[in-house]
Amino acid sequence: MRHPALFSTLTLGAFTLPNRVVMAPLTRARAEENHVPGDLMAEHYSDRASGGLIIAEATMAMEGHSAFWHEPGIYSEAQVAGWKKVTDAVHEKGGRIFLQIWHGGRACHSLLNDGAQPVAASPIPITNDETHTPEGKKPYEVPRELRDDELSAIIEGFTQAARNAKAAGFDGIEIHGANGYLLDGFLRDASNQRSGPYGGSIENRCRLLLEVLKAVSEIWGSDRVGLRVSPLNSFNSMGDSDPVALYTHLAQKLNDLNLAYLHVMRGDVLGELEGDLLTPIRSAYQGTLISNMGYTAEEADQDIAAGQIDAVAFGVPYLANPDLPERFAKGAGLNEPNSATFYTPGPKGYNDYPLLEESSV
Repeated sequence: MRHPALFSTLTLGAFTLPNRVVMAPLTRARAEENHVPGDLMAEHYSDRASGGLIIAEATMAMEGHSAFWHEPGIYSEAQVAGWKKVTDAVHEKGGRIFLQIWHGGRACHSLLNDGAQPVAASPIPITNDETHTPEGKKPYEVPRELRDDELSAIIEGFTQAARNAKAAGFDGIEIHGANGYLLDGFLRDASNQRSGPYGGSIENRCRLLLEVLKAVSEIWGSDRVGLRVSPLNSFNSMGDSDPVALYTHLAQKLNDLNLAYLHVMRGDVLGELEGDLLTPIRSAYQGTLISNMGYTAEEADQDIAAGQIDAVAFGVPYLANPDLPERFAKGAGLNEPNSATFYTPGPKGYNDYPLLEESSV
């Protein structure tokens, strides 16, 4: 078999994965009315069940914090029932699926949330992009700084979302601590300039994320909880004055939690920030390390074999190739993704990419 390291088994928390090809969380904006997952999403995820693990897309932990208009949620009974269709479909094909739980923070917009002002670590807006709303593209708004006494409700919101994810039949959850959304907004000092117990020092900026992880681990057991971070991603006007110090400190703290995995975006989607954070994180973190961004099957296999990482989460290649593991194993070509349909409604560019046997007929 090609890529023997990539196709070796992996103990990941409570699971033994049959291979190390992970589906990265990919926002596709295909939820139905009221942020409810439907049959379209069940088909999409079950088609990709041959990977070692599916990490489902960023999903709203709490009502009123939409950042993508048609993204799914996990706070209502209808959403739980919709996600149950998805998890049942994945499990019927022998797959494993975690739910990425998320709060959009300052990336939210009042036009998506009945006029509610976004909230964040500090009143600093995103300035390097605009967001899609029912009234077209709009600049991001200045968020309201959350008070310290409001953060317990944020933690409880994630905790209830974890309970709901369990009721929906997921195998575990991933906490979204990346890409400039709420928890990442507390981590990095480009967006956290508050004082008090949740601002200033690295220890303080990590506090909210660690409190969320501890709370959801009480619901799931830490061996079914993962975390995603993006140390070098400048998306959503993000950055940090000392990312090596920040993320090595966080990695050391995570060792005490015995999580299923740490999932690291190794680069910057905008190409503005450069550096190697994987190496210091790998040195500091004792658990299972999943890396993401720009990997080929060859590089993934090589880095896993060298012990630099334990698995790779593939994003865009999985978007266009539901049978990505089979294609990797056979050295087959890949479908080209259609970027024009990444966030559009309906099955086009979502559930119509051909399987390997279909494309060879």
